[in-house]
Amino acid sequence: MNKISFYKDKTKGVIDPKLFSDIAEQAADEIAKSGQTPGRDGRPPRLDHNKRTQIRKFYDEVVRLNANTKGNPEDWDIILPFINMLIAKAAYANGRNTLVTDEFVHLLKDCIAQVHNPADLDVFANFFEAFMGFYRKYE
Repeated sequence: MNKISFYKDKTKGVIDPKLFSDIAEQAADEIAKSGQTPGRDGRPPRLDHNKRTQIRKFYDEVVRLNANTKGNPEDWDIILPFINMLIAKAAYANGRNTLVTDEFVHLLKDCIAQVHNPADLDVFANFFEAFMGFYRKYE
């Protein structure tokens, strides 16, 4: 999977114009494919990992943290560690071998590595929302 970059120009806060469309769709397609097991006897592939319910748990957490930041921007230093803890939660889910793939963990890591302030978290939350919309199509 290609590394995702939120911004066309980070210093000016210009979001990549394709982030919520083409980039989110490509990521959704790749994550869905990484969770599939080939079908047998002419059957279509089966989604064994990265099920929408598992991915949705991470999305819901990002949305919750983003809402907390908007309501209490002065609490950013308290919220940021919980954003980073999502990587550990994804690694745990990956370690259970049935929940999420390495590719999903890498996607979260790439995105969370770009979150340095509340505006970045808002971009991440919007990207994840677009990703979830496309994921429904590809899963």
